[in-house]
Amino acid sequence: MLRRLHPDQPASFAFTPANQAWAEAQITKYPEGRQASAIIPLLWRAQEQEGWLSRPAIEHISEMLGLAYIRGLEVATFYFMFQLQPVGSVAHIQVCGTTSCMICGAEDLIGICKEKIAPKAHQLSADGKFSWEEVECLGACSNAPMAQIGKDYYEDLTGERFTQMLDELAAGKVPKPGPQSGRYASEPLGGLTSLTDHDSGKTQYNASVQLATDIGDTVKRIDGTEVPLLTPWQGKAANSGKSPAKAKRDDMMPPSGLDGAQGGRTKTEKSAKRSVGAASDKVAEAAGEAPEAMAKAKPARGTVAPAPKSDLKAQSGTATTGAGKKPRTMSVPRKSGADDLKMIKGVGPKLETILNTMGFFHFDQIAKWGQDELAWVDQNLEGFKGRASRDNWVDQAGRLARGEQTEFSAKAGKDGRYK
Repeated sequence: MLRRLHPDQPASFAFTPANQAWAEAQITKYPEGRQASAIIPLLWRAQEQEGWLSRPAIEHISEMLGLAYIRGLEVATFYFMFQLQPVGSVAHIQVCGTTSCMICGAEDLIGICKEKIAPKAHQLSADGKFSWEEVECLGACSNAPMAQIGKDYYEDLTGERFTQMLDELAAGKVPKPGPQSGRYASEPLGGLTSLTDHDSGKTQYNASVQLATDIGDTVKRIDGTEVPLLTPWQGKAANSGKSPAKAKRDDMMPPSGLDGAQGGRTKTEKSAKRSVGAASDKVAEAAGEAPEAMAKAKPARGTVAPAPKSDLKAQSGTATTGAGKKPRTMSVPRKSGADDLKMIKGVGPKLETILNTMGFFHFDQIAKWGQDELAWVDQNLEGFKGRASRDNWVDQAGRLARGEQTEFSAKAGKDGRYK
């Protein structure tokens, strides 16, 4: 199947502040020089935020990871989990049409999609709320036929129940995921014939459905303005002006076993909190911020503080935000013309524009940054905090200023990157 970008594209893309923080944390998971491996989770988060994957989103993420645009496009167009066209604002229905589901009635489900949503796959419904497609095996053969809606499986479907589910979704309700026949998981339809004493400690629903139900994270997309972000079990959304669907999450309770009877935290939650704290420290250090400084301005539990705005017009020698000292800048490049800052690993077209706007046009300017000046730059790279330190711009710029090649610049020049 030929996968092309949609002809109608938005003018730009940007992660929400919370999703930006999440994305930067993901990048720190990968070894130096291997940050490009974060492309799939970052593309997925962009799709979560917008509903589909646009060209500006793919290019933005490619720049974050220091990749040529074509590399990002290769990944996005290869994997069918990425939607390259707008999808329904409420739900995108993925009906499994492979052998087990086909035998058990998947064609009836597809017929209902054509009747109630749109005649063809990937078309939006008249109200823009729904879209659908037929997909290959999703691995729930014992519960055929099934469909994936959002992040969850809806199994043991009949035409009648599937029609009811679409009506419920259209009315703003979220059908309980999992088997729709009353089965707990994938036990025989006639009931258990062995291992019948396993009920002690069993939750109301099977593990996957129970978790999705407890945290309220089913059809809903993660747009980065609320929990879940890193720790969906910690607290409630504290954002104002939420839509009814978002406000519904305010009533959610943590899954059983995480909070004690008196509201105390268990070892599981404490361990999770320590892990998240460590991740936050990594993001802070990568951005040139001390973890202690972030702790002083710690946001309410379950929320993420927005990144501070930079004042790019500050006078030389004074910091605009955070620690550090502003380097010497230039209002225009020298007569010989600006250097191609994209030859520095980690600097894409967007970052080059940002650096030029800040007053940096030449390799030797960057090569002269001391630790305080580097900290200032890291703080003021809006949307790319910590990139200068993480990719060692000063050392790269020094070599390029002396007329030497770096491994990255040699490769970028050879394959025509950014040309």
